[in-house]
Amino acid sequence: MNILLLILLCVFEAAFAVTAGGRKCDKKDWQMGRLICNGGQLLVFLIMLIAPGIDLSFRFMGLFVLLILRIIVAFFGVLLTRKKEGERKSIAMMILSAVLISASLVPSFVITSYGGLPVTGEYEVAQASAILTDESRVEEFETDGSKREVPVYFYYPANAAEGEKFPLVIFSHGAFGYNKSNYSTFAELASNGYTVISTEHPYHSLFTKDTAGNTITVDPSFMSGIAAINSEGVNEETVFELSSEWLELRCDDIDFVIDSVKSAAGESALPEYWHTDDIQGIISALSVTDTNNIGVMGHSLGGAAAVNEGRTRYDIKAVVDLDGTMLGEVTGVENGADIVRDDPYPVPILSFDNEEHHFAAMEAEKNGEVYANNVVMGNALCGYRTYIAGTSHMNFTDLPMYSPSLAKMLGTGSVDAERCMMTVNRVTLEFFDSFLKGKGEFIVQECTEVS
Repeated sequence: MNILLLILLCVFEAAFAVTAGGRKCDKKDWQMGRLICNGGQLLVFLIMLIAPGIDLSFRFMGLFVLLILRIIVAFFGVLLTRKKEGERKSIAMMILSAVLISASLVPSFVITSYGGLPVTGEYEVAQASAILTDESRVEEFETDGSKREVPVYFYYPANAAEGEKFPLVIFSHGAFGYNKSNYSTFAELASNGYTVISTEHPYHSLFTKDTAGNTITVDPSFMSGIAAINSEGVNEETVFELSSEWLELRCDDIDFVIDSVKSAAGESALPEYWHTDDIQGIISALSVTDTNNIGVMGHSLGGAAAVNEGRTRYDIKAVVDLDGTMLGEVTGVENGADIVRDDPYPVPILSFDNEEHHFAAMEAEKNGEVYANNVVMGNALCGYRTYIAGTSHMNFTDLPMYSPSLAKMLGTGSVDAERCMMTVNRVTLEFFDSFLKGKGEFIVQECTEVS
């Protein structure tokens, strides 16, 4: 529908160019023609809002603002322009207008109208959000001495019975990710009786907000660091140094969130360091949360952080790693090779791999190469490992449904994106059901077939 909208708007420009172009005309009449053209374009857009896929979300907001501004400019042009014959380059104006309209529609082509996948649980899913200020930590990405702020996004059962409590699952996004990177997973878990908190890591996230309402974008040094460790020829010492720094930050964030939730759960009021416009929503979420049953999961670098948490916190009962290299298990580098701790991983862990990742890990094991994931899963007291055929790294997030073009640039496979995430969500739910709710024995194949 966005293509049809673009065509209709350009038709108006072409019609105006044909009627007013290439001839001398009164400037005031020309301005009136421009106002009528711009008004017609806005009317077309407003009519097409009833069409599927066209709305006033971020995807089309740029176009809407552009159309409004063009009408305002044309209106004042009519008011302020005197009658005077002059030459008008309407063809050039048409081309410029078409370029501006096309540019404003770019988000509609890059981002879809994806609103999540169907959920299987009996509970309605409620949402609430807050920003927690950690007074014990100075924000290392700033120079003004400000404290570290951690945004949290709750997904929880809205229609819980009185006194009903649900296990808590903490999620950590990947590098350049954001709080809704795995929205379908959050909704699926919440609909089946879980409180999920998607933790956002400022300056590691593509963008987020602080308590002042400012937009915080990803830190350039973090971006360059990610590029460095993914480049050919990078030495293991560099990978270890950078990844240790990143994981410390993320694990401190997660620890702070868990401790804050445990402290506030069951209270009738929130501490001052909880900043939210939805106090009742947060209190409702906390009131149904069982902080004695906690799971942690994450994608990519977030998966590595989740694995760390299972190792360092006594209250974590289950961990899910979505295609993340377990960087925190590396304790150092010797002669260019990683030193990986070989003591048993203490809590149940489920590791998802993409297809290439899986076979590379198998090849490393065959050749006797040290690879953290192989060591961890080989020594885990209760470890499960699976891969999904046809997947690449971003297939373990919702990005391929939200922005197929961007996801393809970052890495997607041949698997159907929706079916893949429904499979990931199903297996994740079965794992947490087994180890956080005690519901049945968890079994997973080496290769999980998509649903």
